[in-house]
Amino acid sequence: MRVRVGAVVVGVAVLVVAACAPVQITPAAVTFTPDPVVTRSPAPTPPPDPIPAVAWPFTGVDASGATAAQLAQPAISIKIPNDPGGHSRPQKNLEYADLVIEEYVEAGIPRLIGVFQSDYPDEVGPVRSMREMDPNIVGSFGGPLVFSGANSYVISYAKSTGQKLIAQDLGGAGFFRTKDRYAPYNLHVRIADVLAQSQGLVAPPAQFSFAHPSSLATAAATGTPTTHISLKMSGYGEPKWDWDAASATFLRSEFTTPDVTVDGTRLAATNVLVMFVKINISHTLPVSQMIVSNSPGFLATGGKYIPILWSKAGRTDPYVLTTTDGKPVTLAPGKTWMELIPNGGIAVGSADFS
Repeated sequence: MRVRVGAVVVGVAVLVVAACAPVQITPAAVTFTPDPVVTRSPAPTPPPDPIPAVAWPFTGVDASGATAAQLAQPAISIKIPNDPGGHSRPQKNLEYADLVIEEYVEAGIPRLIGVFQSDYPDEVGPVRSMREMDPNIVGSFGGPLVFSGANSYVISYAKSTGQKLIAQDLGGAGFFRTKDRYAPYNLHVRIADVLAQSQGLVAPPAQFSFAHPSSLATAAATGTPTTHISLKMSGYGEPKWDWDAASATFLRSEFTTPDVTVDGTRLAATNVLVMFVKINISHTLPVSQMIVSNSPGFLATGGKYIPILWSKAGRTDPYVLTTTDGKPVTLAPGKTWMELIPNGGIAVGSADFS
């Protein structure tokens, strides 16, 4: 019995010794690769904001370089003849106008209103007479209406509206006659004298909505391409506009003759705004109906055009331009010509785009 027990004890001891023997563990090989060094570039400079901090009210062009006095300049609206036959054209300094409005007067003769605000020339001419619709056309501009004269009814009506009037027939200063043409097509006016009679009048708010950059202007972005605009006011007025990609403007012609000023400058527009108007007769003279809601028209910008609707709630209210489905319309920064084309009443004109 002892032997057997002893054997068992010995066996257990051997097992214990074997179990307690140290185990050799070889660690796995580990390769450490450091993270690559990342070089961080500074954030790119954002592009400059295309919307100017301050812009001219009729053109939308950046006016940040203008002085406070220049920014406050009133808008001077001057009646200018545009009769065919060579005695009205070429006009002097019309190219400086921010906005030009072409209207229908007696017998369908076209007449212009040049609106000068961002860039005053020394003089403008010829200067011609006012018509009954003119205070409504320029009422939202807030500046003087300059003209040679008008019949007694038109003068009385214009005074009743509160429009600032400066006219030779009313004793206004600054008018003079040139020797290159016969009367009444030789009357000019000096801008400095107009300003001296416009104390207290200041620049208006923006008259249109402008897109920045110009490629986002409504017609340029969404319109139908056009290279030629043919308008007809009457047998005396058939302005044409041809797209010039190099200058990004429409170049103006009268019938088939390029339209230039006295010094040979070709008249051009960034935006051509065609507004159809009803022509009524008042005291024997045609009058364009300007206080309207959703009257049809067209806007051409950037070599394209769209149909629009235009409205004017009252004499001093601004023009409101929308697409045919009521969305706001933007123009490209630059000069604009408003073509008031008869479309009812005593006359019907036309507008063709090709």
